Amino acid sequence: MTPAARAAMAEAAATWANPSSPHAEGRAARAALEDARRRIAAAYGWTGEVILTSGASEALALALTRTQVAHHRITAVEHDAVFRAAPQAEVLRVGTDGQLAAIPSAADTLTCVQWANSETGVRQPIAAVAAAIHESGGLLLVDAAQMPAGVDADIAKADFVAVSAHKRGGPPGIGALLVRDLATLMPTGGQERGYRPGTENVPAAIGWAAALAEPEDVNALKSLRERLDDAILRSGGEVVAASALRHPAIGSYRLPGVASAAQLIRLDLAGFAVSAGSACSSGSMKPSHVLAALGYTEEAGREVIRVSFGRTTTAAEVDAFIAAWRNVARATRSFAA
Repeated sequence: MTPAARAAMAEAAATWANPSSPHAEGRAARAALEDARRRIAAAYGWTGEVILTSGASEALALALTRTQVAHHRITAVEHDAVFRAAPQAEVLRVGTDGQLAAIPSAADTLTCVQWANSETGVRQPIAAVAAAIHESGGLLLVDAAQMPAGVDADIAKADFVAVSAHKRGGPPGIGALLVRDLATLMPTGGQERGYRPGTENVPAAIGWAAALAEPEDVNALKSLRERLDDAILRSGGEVVAASALRHPAIGSYRLPGVASAAQLIRLDLAGFAVSAGSACSSGSMKPSHVLAALGYTEEAGREVIRVSFGRTTTAAEVDAFIAAWRNVARATRSFAA
């Protein structure tokens, strides 16, 4: 969390009241909540509705289960939350670069596509995808949980967008579903205009809005990622989907012959927090469906780690990580020999 987000949350918590209450404190909380909602929408360049949720996973589930369509489609590299919410959905293949191979026509269908993959960082061409889907009479849901606010104006072409606070320096436990037209979504009753029951988390919304007010330097993040990309390639490693357009702050790297579990342990001991796959699934150490969709064998997929860069990451830290990664490569390969 950014310092501004923590400070804003603390102040909001000190004066918290139920925003649905009619008394003065409740009305003040409602006004603060709606102000935060407007600031969140503005940060993402969104002019439609904003339904606050507990995070992007709930936002995705809300869209996938309540949108009034007959069919669902998802890409083969979507987050596990999408597969759980739409287990019967048609799965669209991706190429070895992680991008959609084709976008077949499908009327009366909701298609879910990531802005960027949480494991590989591979981005999808949202403008082209939106144009193809809308031309065939379908609706588009974009999982933009990984997207820095304001980075891609093309998400405004989507019908639904799922976003998350803790990915962008805000607090955990809050996200939103951005909705172009509420008429396409069946209400469930309760708060959030009847689309999400439960008392709203006012302090978290205010903290999120504060975090979004501090722009991220995506060029600096991309420079750090490219610094690591180059070093990994020069050291005999592999950059997953190196030729694709990728997230400025996410990279996946394969060290052939060395299991990702062994890499994680050694890197953790060296003081680096990385993962194998997305954080939501890496604890199970199960094979990555994302890497399988890109054509990786199970063995090769188990040699891949995911590295991400944050607001406070420095070039010196990246260089230290590179040195640690090279030490892991040398040590494990020497042991294997």
